[in-house]
Amino acid sequence: MRSDTVKKGVQQAPHRSLFNALGLTEEEMKRPLVGIVNSYNEIVPGHMNLDKITEAVKMGVAMAGGVPREFPAIAVCDGIAMGHTGMKYSLVTRDLIADSTECMAMAHQFDALVMIPNCDKNVPGLLMAAARLNIPTIFVSGGPMLAGHLKGRKRSLSSMFEAVGEYTAGKMSEEEVTEYENKVCPTCGSCSGMYTANSMNCLTEVLGMGLKGNGTIPAVYSERIRLAKMAGMQVMELWRKNIRPRDIMTEKAFLNALTVDMALGCSTNSMLHLPAIAHEAGVELNVDIANEISARTPNLCHLAPAGPTYMEDLNEAGGVYAVMNELTKKDLLNLDCMTVTGKTVGENIEGCVNRNPEVIRPLENPYSETGGLAILKGNLAPDSGVVKRSAVVPEMMVHEGPARVFDCEEDAIAAILGGKINPGDVVVIRYEGPKGGPGMREMLNPTSAIAGMGLGSSVALITDGRFSGASRGASIGHISPEAAVGGPIALVEEGDIIQINIPECTLNLAVSDEELAARKAKWQPRQPKITDGYLARYASLVTSGNRGAVLELPHQN
Repeated sequence: MRSDTVKKGVQQAPHRSLFNALGLTEEEMKRPLVGIVNSYNEIVPGHMNLDKITEAVKMGVAMAGGVPREFPAIAVCDGIAMGHTGMKYSLVTRDLIADSTECMAMAHQFDALVMIPNCDKNVPGLLMAAARLNIPTIFVSGGPMLAGHLKGRKRSLSSMFEAVGEYTAGKMSEEEVTEYENKVCPTCGSCSGMYTANSMNCLTEVLGMGLKGNGTIPAVYSERIRLAKMAGMQVMELWRKNIRPRDIMTEKAFLNALTVDMALGCSTNSMLHLPAIAHEAGVELNVDIANEISARTPNLCHLAPAGPTYMEDLNEAGGVYAVMNELTKKDLLNLDCMTVTGKTVGENIEGCVNRNPEVIRPLENPYSETGGLAILKGNLAPDSGVVKRSAVVPEMMVHEGPARVFDCEEDAIAAILGGKINPGDVVVIRYEGPKGGPGMREMLNPTSAIAGMGLGSSVALITDGRFSGASRGASIGHISPEAAVGGPIALVEEGDIIQINIPECTLNLAVSDEELAARKAKWQPRQPKITDGYLARYASLVTSGNRGAVLELPHQN
């Protein structure tokens, strides 16, 4: 056992004395030591139930012969952090989570790990740690929130953000806004649409790192507690068979994840997180391949914000495995990949039928023949930009309009809510990228304001920042290279014509190469917005969005 390093031999007598201080028995010291990474806190609604999940996991581990030892991981609520300086601290926690988990696992020589995440950066951060550590590991999330019910319709957090825009536009009263805020988030859990947290919890299933239902069983269902017990028991099987994360998270597994991502219509943030997780697993995952996969993968689901269905509906329809089984009709998945069940993907999804063709469209009747995400390129995004194609209205799939340029999110929101953005405009928000932000803030406030003001079918938004999974519309993020390093988005001037063609995956500025070169010659780097603390260190190490915003030492760049 790996933990024998700190448990066996005379030299380890001091270590054993400390285990004695923990109350461990002699019998327990002979058993595998299993780290339980608990992301519980009292500020994130998606994490307030993780104490119960953790207790169930620990019971499962003990029943199967292991010794569970709990330690924490941090998590930020993106909704609470949205629209102010706090959002600079969201993406950056992904690396803090990975690093701190590595530190705890290595310092204490755990034999295996159970990761208990739920919300946005917590899931990829722990997947990165799992790939890096490569000791037997299983995931069990806290589960999604139930949808709210308002005036006979299901609602979610994205509805709440858009309600603010509707109120500003005079389309909703303050009393109606209050009713929304009291009803759209009715339970604990990750927010109820196919936003980033649920996207990543579903893709954890696809990668093979979580059991069936990990991404879709609602947080408040007792079935979630049973799942946690099963995960605790199953990690002991992984330890006995020495099945490790890199045996599971192979190149084929990541291609499966991209494929199911397209079918589900996941958050654009998956285009940041999957390459970063793959990087830790030693797999090169270039986002350019996303369009190739999208071209052959139909979009089968329109969960909020793309449509009127929610995670609870996907769960009742058969969940992620039913979507995967549907995709096998076109031979779109690698079925021989190993998973934490100890079985292959093909064995896991066999017989998992689609129980609701209104929630999971059959392969013969998809929402579109192409996937939910698209990577755009052109002279405005030479490396790439990304859009959630499945959440774009048909009339905005091809758009051309004048640039309205803002150097921070706050200025853009003021202009949108102030009625200064006109139909046809293309809002450009720059210097919000990984380095320029720093931290690559999500732009749910401006996208929701555009929708709420009634401009969702006539105004596009482009940024070197990123979007919440709750964003919808012609919202193109991750523009790379970013403005802070002199990318073309830094050279856009007010009134320049921007050309967007999502079906052809192009994004161009209607300015000559000569004019762009002249502007680039005059361009000067901006002084960093933040010069001390963690964000300054992050900005000095982070790479661009098209590479997953991974951290690299200066000599690695």
